[in-house]
Amino acid sequence: MGKMVSSRSGVDPRSGYCDANSTFYSKRPPIALPADPNLSVTAFLASRRHSGTTAFIDAATGHRVSFTALWRSVAAVATALASPPFSVRKPHVVLLLSPNSVHFPVVSLAVMSLGAVLTTTNPLNTPVEIGRQLADSCPVLAFTTRVLIPKLASAPDLRIVLLDDRRRPSDDRRIVATIGEMIATEPDPARTAGAVSQDDTATLLYSSGTTGTSKGVVATHRNLIAMVQIVLNRFKLEDGAEPETFICTVPMFHVFGLVAFATGLLGSGSTVVVLSKFELGEMVRAINEYGATYLPLVPPILVAMTNQSRPLPLGRLRRALSGGAPLSREVIEGFREKYPAVEILQGYGLTETTGIGASTDSAEESRRYGTAGMLSPNTEARIVDPDSGAALPVTRTGELWLRGPYVMKEYFKKPEATRTTLVEDGWLRTGDLCYIDEDGYLFVVDRLKELIKYKGYQVAPAELEALLLTHPDIADAAVIPYPDKEAGQIPMAYVVRKDGSNLSEEEVIKFVGRQVAPYKRIRKVAFVSAIPKNPSGKILRKDLVKLATSKL
Repeated sequence: MGKMVSSRSGVDPRSGYCDANSTFYSKRPPIALPADPNLSVTAFLASRRHSGTTAFIDAATGHRVSFTALWRSVAAVATALASPPFSVRKPHVVLLLSPNSVHFPVVSLAVMSLGAVLTTTNPLNTPVEIGRQLADSCPVLAFTTRVLIPKLASAPDLRIVLLDDRRRPSDDRRIVATIGEMIATEPDPARTAGAVSQDDTATLLYSSGTTGTSKGVVATHRNLIAMVQIVLNRFKLEDGAEPETFICTVPMFHVFGLVAFATGLLGSGSTVVVLSKFELGEMVRAINEYGATYLPLVPPILVAMTNQSRPLPLGRLRRALSGGAPLSREVIEGFREKYPAVEILQGYGLTETTGIGASTDSAEESRRYGTAGMLSPNTEARIVDPDSGAALPVTRTGELWLRGPYVMKEYFKKPEATRTTLVEDGWLRTGDLCYIDEDGYLFVVDRLKELIKYKGYQVAPAELEALLLTHPDIADAAVIPYPDKEAGQIPMAYVVRKDGSNLSEEEVIKFVGRQVAPYKRIRKVAFVSAIPKNPSGKILRKDLVKLATSKL
């Protein structure tokens, strides 16, 4: 993308649409990417020059990590990992199972610097859910906290590095080191000097993708560097400006948290205040105590802030960036009324796009209610009719396809899923029904992919349906998204009881709740005589959504 949209022949400078090839081009100026083929995202970030001094602050303890200390720790942990008994190298996979902490970026950057592959998982997931990811990704080592070790029960031989400070005599026999011991290692550049290519795999994050159960998304160093450049461009400092201070409320195991807080923002000189878990009062305290200027969050947090009886004290806070689901006009206006000094920005992205594919970058852009923003730099889009496969022009609704240097390489060990999602010429089918208006703004209308977005978390109906069908009293089941003011959507189940069964709503909820992470729990149940399906047996979820919402 060497030229600005307005100078590209045949492209409408207002919408970014090119009639000749039915493609939308980003209206934002393109961003240069490094040409050196042998470059890791860690080396790329470490080479960035900025005026920042403090990289991280632990919100709970006030402990500060300088940029100097951060990069020394990364080098030390990389040296320890590359040395016996670990001998971690390309293409080994390393698991990081942890809540947000100042150690999270150190481990992530150290692993990736060696050409090894980082896989992360949600600490709320059950041992069974984590076990599936372990069986698929086959990590050689895990970094985790003492309290989360029981979640690794399915891997009795997996070596563990403890993210707590010190070992105890009663500790699990699998523990082979602590993060403190690794950070105390003398960095040895010779040990960590293996060649890492931009084409090498950097991360393996698990996503429900466009359909069904969880799949490993393979992102390369090139993908991460391309997205880091977008993050840095978005938060670039004007000459002489003070670095921003961010409150990190979003989980670092998620693509948004990993790309922004564990990697990208480190190249800008910004300070990241790390909350180990979200709690509204603690967030407000940290905003004031550490002079935060920027608050990335998910819509339910924004809603909670808006619903307070009186405005929360937000100190120097100037911007809130919401991602995970679109904000309604009602929510945006309610927030603006309560917090007039804070700009609301929005972003749209997928694990498969390594983060942000579109965003609003100013309060003025966010005033176009309902938009996810304009396409990110270096991005091309198509809107494709799901039935005919024809690419559509402005204001027409179809499936959003994206193309850019940040689009994933593939789904891990899933060639068929990769073929149906990554189509010809590098286009990624997002599974989202969207349109782009005359001014180049993207609007997300619906999800083809049927995922439920609970407080920003993705819940796959197919996974919960498979679980429900294991209950001895359930003949058939379907799970749908049900609108909820606080969570955005909640999983609702339609259940067909077996003959003679008196199964109750409470029993269904408890049955599922015992076996899944809290965010995946069924929260509403309706009993029906049959699940509506098309002739090929596919659940007609839209019919069930209409039925459920007709009573609202």
